[in-house]
Amino acid sequence: MAIKVTMPRLSDTMTEGTVASWLKKVGDKISEGDILAEIETDKATMEFESFNEGTLLHIGIPEGETAPVDSLLAIIGNEGEDISALLSGGAAPVAAPAAAEAKKEETAAPAAAKPAASLPAGVIVVTMPRLSDTMTEGTVATWLKKVGDAVAEGDILAEIETDKATMEFESFNEGTLLYIGIQEGNTAPVDSLLAIIGPAGTDISGIADNYIAGGASQAAPAAEETKAAPATTSAPVAQEAAADGGRIIASPLAKKIASDKGIQLNQVKGSGENGRIVKSDIENFSPAAAPQAAAAPAKTEAAAAPKVFVPAGEVFTEEIKNSQMRKIIAKRLAESLFTAPHYNLVIEVTMDDAMKSRATINSVPDTKVSFNDMVIKACALALKKHPKINSQWKEDVIIINHHVNIGVAVAVEDGLVVPVLKFTDAMSLSQIGASVRDLAGRAKNKKLGPAEMEGSTFTVSNLGMFGITEFNSIINQPNSAILSVGAIVEKPVVKNGQIVVGNTMMLSLACDHRTIDGATGAQFLQTLKQYIENPVTMLA
Repeated sequence: MAIKVTMPRLSDTMTEGTVASWLKKVGDKISEGDILAEIETDKATMEFESFNEGTLLHIGIPEGETAPVDSLLAIIGNEGEDISALLSGGAAPVAAPAAAEAKKEETAAPAAAKPAASLPAGVIVVTMPRLSDTMTEGTVATWLKKVGDAVAEGDILAEIETDKATMEFESFNEGTLLYIGIQEGNTAPVDSLLAIIGPAGTDISGIADNYIAGGASQAAPAAEETKAAPATTSAPVAQEAAADGGRIIASPLAKKIASDKGIQLNQVKGSGENGRIVKSDIENFSPAAAPQAAAAPAKTEAAAAPKVFVPAGEVFTEEIKNSQMRKIIAKRLAESLFTAPHYNLVIEVTMDDAMKSRATINSVPDTKVSFNDMVIKACALALKKHPKINSQWKEDVIIINHHVNIGVAVAVEDGLVVPVLKFTDAMSLSQIGASVRDLAGRAKNKKLGPAEMEGSTFTVSNLGMFGITEFNSIINQPNSAILSVGAIVEKPVVKNGQIVVGNTMMLSLACDHRTIDGATGAQFLQTLKQYIENPVTMLA
């Protein structure tokens, strides 16, 4: 009997998902545990396994298309089984208009390609894809094809910047690139006209004009490609200037690895399409094998010198286009600051005993605990004693969380993410240390799953490693509080009436006054101070 498979809810905040790729096609045999597709959320791309056996009879959401949770994703059943009743009587794929039942047969085409009945044979309109469920617009970082180039299925057309990352966008069609609707560096809403692909020599002027006239795209026609970019337009993220003034094309991953290793991209010969530098080129790069272009960096640097050494009295500004991730951070932090009445409580903690305890703990083989790990453990225990700090504000109720999930703020290249330690109070110091290192490492490589960044009840932000002694953070809603941790400072302190050298650390607690009164926050900080100053009490 045929079974309907719907778009899964891969996280508790997910409302829709995008099919990044299908790993099975209609007619393929499916076994329980097989990977059916890769599905993108606003946090990550995740593999979706089949829980059923049979033959894949129908695909309801094509690659690149976004649909709400519980939309018809696929139908699995016996080979040759009649599924017309399911298609007509069941829930229609939400990705296509409900009235357009006849368009179900077009599901083999990706959502980004929208052929119409009026289009010439073989011509496909490609639109700005929705690469995450929170994406409303995208920026074309780099075009890897130009008008007139032959395009094969699977070729990388462009690199598109979303609110999470810069992602490669593949073509799902074959033909010639006839038109580019969104120029490099420009931003356009989802479903705007991105490109037109079709047989070489096809006249598509009317298609582009009609699409733009319909309000679907604000992009300039491809004929304007030759125009110079405005001075305010930032350079594409995956391009750099070559020594001879040409353009270097590299994938985002290759560029990141090169940056980490200190490799100049103009020294690397690309093995990818159109000389594109890919990951393997960076990993296999040897300075001795660098092309002769590497001998000319001095000339390039000299040419760029006026941008660095600005003459006295000259006004010099630079515009950097906001990434989608930066826009989202700005929006959410502004909402937090302007909706939650913040106040801050500051306390100074003596760290002498904590420093001795940490040295003793780390003397155990294969054990590594940081001061931040000790602060996180102390917070978890203090939250159990002061559950009002571990709360959330709702219009009609205050939710008190009796489980403790601590979010740890981690700085990444494009902004800030907050991976979460689930049930932190039940973890040992060494478990906390290992988990934080693992989560932070994967956060910086954008390898965290959505579930690993959700469900926090309290947040810790530490800038002590940068020498910051005291600061105030903005609350990570829906949490009611966030702790800011400063650096350990050696200074004169008074002990038993004597001035001696001691080590102290400043802690600042930002609270939402709707849920946490000043006295409640102060009592939490007192308990936290006792745990940190007497680490042995955390082992009880």
